Amino acid sequence: MANAKEIRGQIRSIQSTQKITHAMEMVAASKMRKAQERMRTSRPYSKRVKEVIGHLVNGSLEYKHPFMIERTIKSVAVLVISSDRGLCGGLNHNLFKQVLSELMQWDKQGFTTQVCTVGKKAETFFSRHNAKVIASVTNIGDEAKLKDLVGIIKVLSDAFINREIDAVYFAYNDFVSTLSQKPTVIQLLPVVENIHADARNASWDYIYEPSPESLLDTLLRRYIESIVYQGLVENIASEQAARMIAMKNATDNAGELISDLKLVYNKARQAAITKELAEIVAGAAAV
Repeated sequence: MANAKEIRGQIRSIQSTQKITHAMEMVAASKMRKAQERMRTSRPYSKRVKEVIGHLVNGSLEYKHPFMIERTIKSVAVLVISSDRGLCGGLNHNLFKQVLSELMQWDKQGFTTQVCTVGKKAETFFSRHNAKVIASVTNIGDEAKLKDLVGIIKVLSDAFINREIDAVYFAYNDFVSTLSQKPTVIQLLPVVENIHADARNASWDYIYEPSPESLLDTLLRRYIESIVYQGLVENIASEQAARMIAMKNATDNAGELISDLKLVYNKARQAAITKELAEIVAGAAAV
C-alpha cells in the first residue's frame, strides 16, 4: 500500500484535473447554447430554400440544370465535417466509422472515391487512412461563417459540372438533443433525389425572369451552400454537447476516484497510527 504522502499527492493531482474538466464543462455548456441558437436560426432558411428549389425543379420542365442531372456513377466524393479539437467523446469517431463504411461500399462497386474535409480531425483521420483528400478547411472556430465554406463547395461543384465527380455526399453530426448526436450521410449532388422527395406529388408553374438557366444556377448554388452551412452549425452544436457530456463524466469520475483515494488514505493513516500505538505499548511493556 502506498504511504500517506504519496496518496495525498495523487488526491491533489486529481483535484486539479477535476477543476479543469469542470471548467471545460461549463465553457462547453455556454458555447453549446450559442451554437443551438445559431442552429435554430438557420434551420427555417435551409428548409424554405429546399422547398423553393423543389417547386422550381418540378416547374422547369424545359430546362435541367447540371446539378439536377443524374448520370452513371464512376466517381464519388464525400464532404466530411468534423471538429478541430478533441475531448468530445466518440462524436468524430462515430461519424468517421460511418463514412469509412460508405467508402468501402463504393469501392466494392468499383467507384473511385475522393474526400473533402472540414476540421482538423477529419483531415488527419482520412490522410492517415490513405484516402484521396482533394480539399480541406481547418480552424473554422466555434462561430460558423459561410465564407469559410465557399471555397470547398466551389471545388466540389466545379468538379461535378466538369464530370470529374458523378455524385457528392455530405457527412456531418446531426444535433438531435444534448444527449444524442446522429452521424448523418446525405446525397448533396445531384440534388434530384432530395428535392423530389419533398415535392413528388406537387405540380408547379412559374414565369422566369430573366431566365430559368440563370435563376436555377444561382438558387441551386445557394441551396447547396445552405445545406452545408446548416450541417456545419449542427455539427458545432453536436461537438459542444458531446464535449460538455464528456467533461461532466470526467469530472464525476474524478470525484469518485478522489473518494476512493481518501478511503485508502484514511486506512493507511489509521494503520500507521495503530502501528505507532503498538510500538509505544510494546516499549512501555519492555520497560
